[in-house]
Amino acid sequence: MKIYFVIFVLSFLFICSITAQETDTIDALSRMESAINSSNKDFTPQEEYYIGRAVAANILTIYKPYTQNTALTRYLNNICQVLVINSSMPAIYNGYYVMILDSQEFNAFATPGGHIFVTKGFVEAVPSEEALAAIIAHELAHIMLRHGMKIIDEMKFYNEMDAMAQQAAEIAGRRNEENQRLIAFRNRISEFFNIMVKSGYSQPQEFEADNTAIELLSAAGYDPNGLLEALEVLQKAQRGQQGGIFSTHPAAFERITKVRQQTAGMVSPNTQAARKERFSRNMGRR
Repeated sequence: MKIYFVIFVLSFLFICSITAQETDTIDALSRMESAINSSNKDFTPQEEYYIGRAVAANILTIYKPYTQNTALTRYLNNICQVLVINSSMPAIYNGYYVMILDSQEFNAFATPGGHIFVTKGFVEAVPSEEALAAIIAHELAHIMLRHGMKIIDEMKFYNEMDAMAQQAAEIAGRRNEENQRLIAFRNRISEFFNIMVKSGYSQPQEFEADNTAIELLSAAGYDPNGLLEALEVLQKAQRGQQGGIFSTHPAAFERITKVRQQTAGMVSPNTQAARKERFSRNMGRR
């Protein structure tokens, strides 16, 4: 059942945010038991947010946030807001946020609930604001199309969640075993992380996200060919880089071919020149 997965994620996040006091532990587990008895079978926007936040926490155990240029992070978030304001899903629980990861890899991630991560290497490699917007639009598309939640649907371990709930209830009666319970929660989060981030979205989902990104770019007044610019950067890097985005995405040339087919005949306003100075300033290229 979907609710079991939500239960253990919310419990994990709640427990990690408080001190390791026995009363708090029992209270968290009691909340989990109450949720098990709930008749709700669908994820709420709030639940999706907390699931995504749990996966985001795992991403940040591998990558460090890039904190040396807060203006650049603000710039990417401003682009993100322009895209979502002009989309069919402008508001979600707790909003959309972009974080730059301090890595020279070429990679980008999206987790449920509005969390977007782009590596510093990828940000620095693109030639224009249109290309930056395209990267963000592609990740927004994964969120709006609920690709992460569809992965959860396919994980097929809801029966394991039931067994885990029973085990956690037993642990609540053995107050000296809190560490074992926390390890169990972390292991389950890691399973989801490995499937969604390391294995990646399916190729059909990646192509679908590209199609939706083109729509998002066009609606916000960006030239959809910015996606081609971003993909061409990936294609060049793909020749010499292993892992990262190349282990989870279709080959760049396949995506370029499909994007060219979709954008053929599209007429977009030529506004790139107006953004050139802003892009150069924020990227430190003046």
